[in-house]
Amino acid sequence: MSQRARRKPAASKRPKSKLGLPDLDHSKAAVLDSLRSPESQRGYRHAIDEFIQWYCSEPRLSFNKIVVTRYRIFLENRGLAAGTINGRLAAVRRLAYEAADAGLLSPELAASIRRVKRVKKLGVRLGNWLTADETRRFWQTPDPNTLKGKRDRAILAVLLGCGLRLSRVGRFRLQPFAAA
Repeated sequence: MSQRARRKPAASKRPKSKLGLPDLDHSKAAVLDSLRSPESQRGYRHAIDEFIQWYCSEPRLSFNKIVVTRYRIFLENRGLAAGTINGRLAAVRRLAYEAADAGLLSPELAASIRRVKRVKKLGVRLGNWLTADETRRFWQTPDPNTLKGKRDRAILAVLLGCGLRLSRVGRFRLQPFAAA
């Protein structure tokens, strides 16, 4: 038998369970490239960098559901808000999917990472909240036919559209507009 015939066939490239820094950086770049908003890119970059730092600080961990659950517990122990933790977990989930798309992680592992539970938001909103009808009537109160009414409607539109408190209006500072 010839030497060629005795060789084992080349193993097909199997996805990894332990991702190294180059793999994570590749997946991170793919995630960030898929986002259009600079704010989303900034938030995801921060969340992914924090996860990679945590992941690489532990002894060689596999990238799987248990590890991501441990990361969630780590975030909870830091006392972060539920919304912050859920945002960071979303970035890690996206990282797993990009790694799977690149063939670095099996689709099954990526799917299991997706099933890591979100942190429940506890509590209720405080204060008085307007209904949609109350908001509409409030905005329509000033007379749109007067200059003062137009100004007041503009102020109310900014308040209602941005979810600001009335006390914030008093702190607005207009800068003189210089024509170009």
